[in-house]
Amino acid sequence: MRVRYPRFLKAQAASLTGSAVDFLVTIGLVEGLRVWPVAATMLGNVAGGITNFYLGRHLVFKVSHQQVASQSVRYALVWVGSLLLNGGGMYLLTSVAHANYLLSKVVVSLLVGFCFNYPLQLYFVFNNK
Repeated sequence: MRVRYPRFLKAQAASLTGSAVDFLVTIGLVEGLRVWPVAATMLGNVAGGITNFYLGRHLVFKVSHQQVASQSVRYALVWVGSLLLNGGGMYLLTSVAHANYLLSKVVVSLLVGFCFNYPLQLYFVFNNK
């Protein structure tokens, strides 16, 4: 995979923004409403995913000229995989390993973001070819 650094950096900034939304929702649900951390993670992931799709489409990959429906479907497929990986990772680290939920969320989010989300967004969701 050839990395184009300006786009990669923009993608990481968009991901960071989506992650900030994700974390704020997760923390608000766990600390404010006492929601189970795994469920809160998944709801936060929804909010962060919507944010990341918008930023990826318009600012990172700049493919807004393409049909939003086909990109949305492809993004949804990747997002479901991401949601399952994030939820599963959080379950393993918090419920099985009894790790702190915030530390677990950081570790899982970074792994899923770098190894799963970015490559699939680049080559599958927002591919111009």
